[in-house]
Amino acid sequence: MTAPAPFGARLRHAMDTRGPLCVGIDPHASLLTGWGLTDDVAGLERFSRTVVAALADRVAVLKPQSAFFERFGSRGVAVLERTVQEARAAGALVVTDAKRGDIGSTMAGYAETFLHPDSPLFSDALTVSPYLGYGSLAPAVELARRTGTGLFVLALTSNPEGGEVQRAVRADGRDVGATMLAHLAAENAGEEPLGSFGAVVGATLGDLSSYDLAINGPLLAPGVGAQGATAADLPAVFGSAVRDVVPNVSRGVLRHGPDAGALRSAADRFADEIRAVLAAV
Repeated sequence: MTAPAPFGARLRHAMDTRGPLCVGIDPHASLLTGWGLTDDVAGLERFSRTVVAALADRVAVLKPQSAFFERFGSRGVAVLERTVQEARAAGALVVTDAKRGDIGSTMAGYAETFLHPDSPLFSDALTVSPYLGYGSLAPAVELARRTGTGLFVLALTSNPEGGEVQRAVRADGRDVGATMLAHLAAENAGEEPLGSFGAVVGATLGDLSSYDLAINGPLLAPGVGAQGATAADLPAVFGSAVRDVVPNVSRGVLRHGPDAGALRSAADRFADEIRAVLAAV
């Protein structure tokens, strides 16, 4: 198996050339209805293909949320397969948001589903949950290294319940979220221009200066747009690691559909705002 360039290098290039923006593909029922589509497989496919056709040739990353496809069973998963394949073929990097997490051969199976080139769901990166212990992710880490793909590990999420686990303090005095960041920094040590093992860190969390976010890897940052965070908030939240942030916008862009031109304009506005903020840092 010949691996392509590592995900981190490909992501750095995409962010530098297309702008550091990730747009979610989240075809939940209310968005399908808002677009005048039916809440079924036909509406799902129309929605997904419209987003890919409008954005895959211009944004750095597209992030389909697997749950909204899986809810339609095998036919929905088939739409996800086509969405991933068509988005990658058009030039976008695809992060499949499936938040998989398990142990041993089961984790290996999840990894092969999304990170093996022979899989119809082969993606550039996958979101994973480390809360069976960071070591449980080893099969996914190993496969990602072999296939030039990446992982985004849940570290400091923006949902209020997340703190129950992520802010819990270990015997060594470090909390669980900080522990996950330290593991990722170790994975990315020495990688240039950017490591392939990133963290999910909410853009709505406010001051995170007590955490070392400089993991030499990307920071996928949900919360920009409809959830209340703005491009201008990013330097205060992420500090010196802000240039490695991949802000994720979903509803803030998707609500402008189904008009392809309006989707493109919305994505361009967010990308331009983020570029302007980074230029001023």
